[in-house]
Amino acid sequence: MTCCPIDNTFKIIGKKFTIHILRNMGLLNQNRFNQLLESIEGINPKTLSARLREMEKSGLIERKIIPSTPPRVEYSVTEKGLALKPVILAMAEFSMKYCAGDVFKDGKSRTLKQVFNMALVDIPKEHRR
Repeated sequence: MTCCPIDNTFKIIGKKFTIHILRNMGLLNQNRFNQLLESIEGINPKTLSARLREMEKSGLIERKIIPSTPPRVEYSVTEKGLALKPVILAMAEFSMKYCAGDVFKDGKSRTLKQVFNMALVDIPKEHRR
């Protein structure tokens, strides 16, 4: 190997808000700049714009201009980005189980099924790797 595969993945997704953007696009079907801006706590327009460009450059998302008046821009998660869905869900599952006091007001642990009405097994096999 020329580098640690975990370090390499972290270089791709480790910048602040990248995981949040992927989460919102992949799980919440948000595909517009303002949707992401309004739903990701603490992000500002300049940072969101920078992250979206970086994610497009790394092949995690695609940018599409919708011809209308005025023209609209929509983003979508690529196959490469979708391959990270199980990682994102595993991170959520870990916190909901082992850090429930930080995640939930009542401090009771929950499963992905209880919160998102899904489980890792609900993800298509090609994205479970």
